[in-house]
Amino acid sequence: MRTGTTYTRHLDLETRQHELLGLDLGEGVPRKTLVLGLALFGLWVGLLLLLLGLPTAQSSALYLIPPIFTAAVGTQRSRKTDRRRNLTVWVISARYLLLGHRPVICAGRRTATRSEWIPRHARWAQRGDALRRESVRRRRAYEADTETETAAVAGPPVVLNARPRLYGPDTVYRARQRGPKNRQEAR
Repeated sequence: MRTGTTYTRHLDLETRQHELLGLDLGEGVPRKTLVLGLALFGLWVGLLLLLLGLPTAQSSALYLIPPIFTAAVGTQRSRKTDRRRNLTVWVISARYLLLGHRPVICAGRRTATRSEWIPRHARWAQRGDALRRESVRRRRAYEADTETETAAVAGPPVVLNARPRLYGPDTVYRARQRGPKNRQEAR
């Protein structure tokens, strides 16, 4: 398998905001983080104001920490796919789990029918184990029981009597002569 290397990583310039409303930000905050943080902060605080009302001293962390954490960690480069940001990976993963993935068949010449999509239980199988309400002990006991039940029974060994043959060009030529006389008959 071939792997590619990105040589243009050093051209990925990050713009920084050094001053905001007359306030000096020192070396500057990355603009992507700042814009995403302000947007998330506005949406999050607006939603919580509608649901919970004004923040109290105890609930102020609930109003501040989630958008700040999401902006700070979400704008970092992903460890899985270095060309994407964490927030992009999170959104793609959530979309896959909730909506699924429409398979590409024949390079897009034919649209996939709904039966060809990956079913929800198959998409959630890997991550669903962590979300189950069962205890860890029950889950391990269930997996141990299913492993012994699904073990396949081996049959007798299959004996292969393969003999390699080497055909020279003269034999291939004679076989070709015995075949159809023209290309229209071969089709």
